[in-house]
Amino acid sequence: MDKKRVLSGMQPSGRLHLGNLIGALKNWVEIQDRYDCFYFVADWHALTTGYTNPSAIKESALDLLVNFLSAGIDPDRSTIFIQSMVPEHAELHILLSMITPLGWLERVPTYKEKQQEIQDRDINSYGFLGYPVLQTADIVIYRANYVPVGVDQVPHLEISREIARRFNSLYGEVFPEPEALLTEFPKVLGLDGRKMSKSYDNAIYLGDSEELVGQKIKTMMTDPARVRRSDRGDPEVCPVYQLHKFFSSPEELKENAEGCKTASIGCIDCKRILIKNVIHRLTPLWENRQRLLQNPKMLMDIAHVGSEKAKKAASETMGLAKEAMGML
Repeated sequence: MDKKRVLSGMQPSGRLHLGNLIGALKNWVEIQDRYDCFYFVADWHALTTGYTNPSAIKESALDLLVNFLSAGIDPDRSTIFIQSMVPEHAELHILLSMITPLGWLERVPTYKEKQQEIQDRDINSYGFLGYPVLQTADIVIYRANYVPVGVDQVPHLEISREIARRFNSLYGEVFPEPEALLTEFPKVLGLDGRKMSKSYDNAIYLGDSEELVGQKIKTMMTDPARVRRSDRGDPEVCPVYQLHKFFSSPEELKENAEGCKTASIGCIDCKRILIKNVIHRLTPLWENRQRLLQNPKMLMDIAHVGSEKAKKAASETMGLAKEAMGML
């Protein structure tokens, strides 16, 4: 039987960090053999908030592509492409924008949230308001069955389902309504105990050197109750221990928890073990990154081949959509 199709993408809005690896890329790699996966660099989406510096988006797009491949996304098993290399996304976006009620866009939860959150630039643009329409075009142009999301993101997918449903009701069944492929997106804590984020400047980036990773972990916040080496702590309130959950073995996790509770190990010892394990995990990724960065032609060849494959699928869908609308 044909595999169900999955579509997911990331904006090139800055460097990727451990949270992106654990929360998204790891899952993308694991589902490659179960689904027909399309993964893309959403460079047009990045323009909605980064339109004043598009050259930075281009640079980030290449780094994002490097991280996709370095993390284990295989171009022979998945379709990896860059959004702007497939202009059919923009064409379908225009058609869908004609049938999408303005009220639907204004009620999207993230629309007002981001307006309040982003104060350092003007995002009151049509592109920002119409972001969900382009997102819908990204998904339905490949007639994707699933989009990997966490439970809290399911409402964001609903508008894409509504737009697809409206198109089908007006012109005939062309697009399957994309369903959520429920995925656990664990909260990865940063150096200061808050969620790891570029905007908080508390992240360990995938492109950081081995030395820098060690330096950052050494500065991480720990249980504030452990003022002295002899003080007992609670591992569950320690950001370092939370990272151990992703990078250390069950035996190490148990030993660190017990050592923290009994004060038989100090925070420096705990961090030293974490540094070793994070570096062990990232070393293959760093080696892949180095290989790819030294061969930019190979990198762009992969992007072009994937984008051509995506373009073929997108062109077929555009033909069906135009035929349904009576435009062919």
